[in-house]
Amino acid sequence: MARRNPFRSEAEAFRLVLLTIAAFAAIATATLLGGWPVGLAVAVGVTVFGLWWYLRPLEESSEQQASTHALVEGDRRILVVANETVAGAELREAIESAASGHNAHVLVVTPALNTKLRHWVSDEDGARAAAGARLADSLSRLAADGIDARGEVGDADPVQSIADALRTFGADEVIISTHPEGRSNWLERGVVDTARERFAVPITHVVVDLEAQ
Repeated sequence: MARRNPFRSEAEAFRLVLLTIAAFAAIATATLLGGWPVGLAVAVGVTVFGLWWYLRPLEESSEQQASTHALVEGDRRILVVANETVAGAELREAIESAASGHNAHVLVVTPALNTKLRHWVSDEDGARAAAGARLADSLSRLAADGIDARGEVGDADPVQSIADALRTFGADEVIISTHPEGRSNWLERGVVDTARERFAVPITHVVVDLEAQ
């Protein structure tokens, strides 16, 4: 079951900052009005509440997201999530297979991977530019193969990228592309397993070996 991550999006991080400021204000006010024993009691209460909020499991109903678009016979919506492997031959073949025989609508999302330091200081321009360049190359190759697809740069967290995309793109299938095991940070982090647990949409995992290519 998924747990709350206050840093999975800018909105969650901003909300955490506001809650932290409010908590410190409440502790300071309680200390001024009632002395340090009251301030200490408020601090303990705020800490307990914060731990409960962070550690409590999220409701499954809010995490499970399925296709929400109007059903049209022959239509199929395919959400693709890939970063460095976005231009891999195996991924293009998987997309072609999923789209075959359907009026396919393909959305390719490339998470803007970044270093932790640059993420903390909100320096994401370079990461987004690099992700955008890979994405443009992938869309060009898909177009050459006769697949009409659009793309967007997503959140640095691939699971959050899927969640964000599903809110506006009711996918019938999600394809996650990674490097092979042992060379994939996403597999080490359990991205594929987490996505399968969290989303009520079929998840296809494609392994792209860029070194072999």
